Formats: sequence, structure tokens, C-alpha cells
Amino acid sequence: DYEVIDCSKGEKLERWGGYILVRPDPQVIWDTPRNDRGWKHRNGHYHRSKRGGGEWEFISLPEQWQIHYKDLTFNLKPFSFKHTGLFPEQAANWDWFSEKIRKAGRPIKVLNLFAYTGGATLAAAGAGASVTHVDASKGMVNWAKENAASSGLSEQDIQRLVREAEAHASDDKKKQELIEARNHADSLIYGTEKSLADLGDKADAAVKSDIEGKIASLRKLMEGEDAAGIKAATEELAKASHKLAEQLYQQQAQQNAGAAGGQPGADAGAGASANSGNDDVVDADYTEVKK
Repeated sequence: DYEVIDCSKGEKLERWGGYILVRPDPQVIWDTPRNDRGWKHRNGHYHRSKRGGGEWEFISLPEQWQIHYKDLTFNLKPFSFKHTGLFPEQAANWDWFSEKIRKAGRPIKVLNLFAYTGGATLAAAGAGASVTHVDASKGMVNWAKENAASSGLSEQDIQRLVREAEAHASDDKKKQELIEARNHADSLIYGTEKSLADLGDKADAAVKSDIEGKIASLRKLMEGEDAAGIKAATEELAKASHKLAEQLYQQQAQQNAGAAGGQPGADAGAGASANSGNDDVVDADYTEVKK
């Protein structure tokens, strides 16, 4: 139901079922005569704007229509950015993996990412695979559901496509939260252990014991997948580490004060030593004589 009839001057002349469309294509760099009558008797023409984007010129084109590829049926409608909801050049890929699925001799699972309106999803499902259809756009997922219904897939198959997409989106969010919780916990553990090492034996024994226990508990939680538990344990360790930070700050302040307090004495001692070492200095009286 799809055919590229001609190409010229940056545009393609295509047949989509019973309708003729003219759409821009930057790969068409040749300037050949437009002899096919379809150029003048088109049903729709997408005009590219020099400012970016473009718009459709509808001559005799319905809002929605269908085309078929083997046992599959697709619902088409023109987008505001020249597309129709299907990439028919992918049909060669559909045929390739459909054959692989049919000849596998075992259950096949397919993950279709950025699945759009479901061309590959329907081809794989039609060949007998269990397909997880994932797309960020809810509108595209619903469109894939319509295509599945038009292609004769069962209600169970249609719902499964949508449910699994939503389920995997939720799973991805949970995995991201777990990764972030582990990273935050690991960073806090590193900083806290460094502070303990800097304080050494001067760390308060009770505070040190409490912190080491919390670190051990947090590390144990990080081996699992309880993101909420990791976050809670991280907060507890953060509170305990504040006491350690205060002690470290006080120690540094005392060291700085000690260094500043000892400096004048050192200067005075150096001066005294310098003066006492000069044995040639003699005190004497003198009289000013005026001429």
C-alpha cells in the first residue's frame, strides 16, 4: 500500500494507500523533470518553511485513513511536522525479525524502545513474540493500541502493550531512585570515614562507635534494593556525622589559636637572642660642641 513514485528538487512523491502525498526530503538533491501526473494531482502537500517547520496543504485528504502491510493494518493521519504515523522503509526489518521469531522454536520476548505508533511492535506480536512497547508519549502508545486493534490483535494483547509500557516506566523510576540513594549514601560514608581518620584518637569514643555502627548498617542496606530504607539510614548517619564535624572544627580552631598565640613569643625570643649576641655594643655619654 506504500510506494515512492518519484523524487525531485528536495521532495518525494508518494502513494499511501489510495492517496498521493508530496513531502520534503533533504536527501533528494537532484533536479529532474517532474513528469509524473501525481505531482499535479496530489491529495496533500507538506510545504517546508525557510524559518523552520512547515504546514500541510490539504487538497483532498481525509483526517485519517488506513494502509495495510501483509496482515498488519495501520491508521494514518498527517502530523504538523510532515510525518504520517508510520515509517514504511522499516518493513524490511519487520520481515527479518518476524522470520527469526517464527523459526526460533521457543518463546521470544521483544523490548521495543521509542516504539512510536507500533509498527515493529505489531510485526513482532503478529509473529508470536511477547512485546513490551515503550514510548514516552502517551498519545503514541494509544495510537499503537488503535493499530493493534485494527490489525486484529486480541484485547488481551492490546492491553498488555499499554500496561507493560506503563509498568516499565514505573520500574525505571524506581531503579533511578535506588541508584541515586546508593550514590548519596556512598558519598556520605566516604566523607564521614575521612573525618574519623583525620581526628584519629581524638575522636569522641561514644560518637565514633555510634557512627561506625550506622555506617555498617547503611552498607548492609545498600546491598539490597530498599531505596527508602537507604535514604532513612543516610539521614541518620548525616545527623551523627554532624557531631563529628563539630569536633573536627573545634580541634582545628584550637590548633590555629595555639599557632597564633605562640608566634609573638618566638619573635621576642629571636630579638633577645640577636641583641644578647652583640657583645661589641657600649653605652657612653657625649657632649655636643658648637663651633
